[in-house]
Parts: sequence; C-alpha cells; structure tokens
Amino acid sequence: MTEPGAISAEMVKRLREITGAGMMDCKKALQEADGDLDKAQEILRQRGLASFGKRAGRQASEGLVDAYIHGEGRIGVLVEVNCETDFVARTDDFRGLVREVAMQIAASDPRWIAREDVPEDVVAGERKIYEDQARATGKPGEVIERIAAGKLEAFYKQTVLLDQAYIRDDSKTVGELVKETGAKVGENVVVRRFSRFALGKD
Repeated sequence: MTEPGAISAEMVKRLREITGAGMMDCKKALQEADGDLDKAQEILRQRGLASFGKRAGRQASEGLVDAYIHGEGRIGVLVEVNCETDFVARTDDFRGLVREVAMQIAASDPRWIAREDVPEDVVAGERKIYEDQARATGKPGEVIERIAAGKLEAFYKQTVLLDQAYIRDDSKTVGELVKETGAKVGENVVVRRFSRFALGKD
C-alpha cells in the first residue's frame, strides 16, 4: 500500500470528480491501489462508495456559469458548475443547484471548493495554532491531537464550500446537495470554480 504522502491532491481531486465519492474515501482507495486511478475506481465501486460509478470516466465539461448579486450590489459571485451534457445543463434541477451554490458562496464566503484544495502549508499552520493553544492549557499529547483534529474539522466546515452546512438546510452539506442533484439528473456534477467580490474588499 502506498504511503499517504505519495498520493497527490490532484490525483484525489481527479478521482473525486470521476466517482463522486468523498475525499477521504478517494484518498484511501488511491493508497490501496498504489496510485492506480482505474484500480482505485474499482475499489470504490466494490464498496458502493462511487455514487456515480456508472458514469465513471465521463468528463463533466458542460454546465453553467452563473452570476449572483446580493445586498444591492455589495456582494457578487461568479460560479461555474459542470455536468456531462448540455441537456442536463438546461434542466431546472441543475440550474437551481447552480443558483443555490452561488447564494451559498455569497452568504458563507468559502475560501476553497474542496478540502484537497486547501494548501498544505495552510493546514499545517492551522494545526500548529490549535496544538499550541491546547498545549498551553497543559493537556497531554493524545488530547492535544484530538483537540487539534476537532478544530481543524471546524476550520474546514467554515472555509471549504463542499463541507459547509447548506444555508437552506443545515442538516446537509453543500457537497451532499451537489451529490443529490447529480443522482437526480443522472450525471456527474462538479463545482469547478468561483469568484466572490465584496465591495471595498480585496
């Protein structure tokens, strides 16, 4: 089995786009498959984790770019969400999802789309802060690690779009909303990129 560090974030992202499986599931599958993308897809399918297994390998290159303006022009969002066919891109379900994602970005100000998009130095820096804070309270080593892991999880839920609680229903994440729509329209659906503008802020 490949060591965790040998699997690049780009490989994990590619497998996630193909299969729709979770980031950690994709990473584990790639480790078990020694970095072989096809083998990793098969592992996920065997475990029932590839929610888009029948569509594996089909590129999500159609879709929609949408703009959302909020607060009388004080916040603006541009977002690109991809699907596999132009037919699905024109459906109400898909267009509704794109609008919801744009509104989510306007309201919650995420910095990244997925966890694997967060730079390693940012993750390391956040973890060090949390460990130092816990250490300052005199906690033992294993407790420090658990505290840091919990705070890092909270950091992801605040700053990563797919991990954020959906603004209309906080019982699900934005990632789960995207997967639900993908299952409904029968295609791989991927949030590709976004830009958020706030008046007077860089």
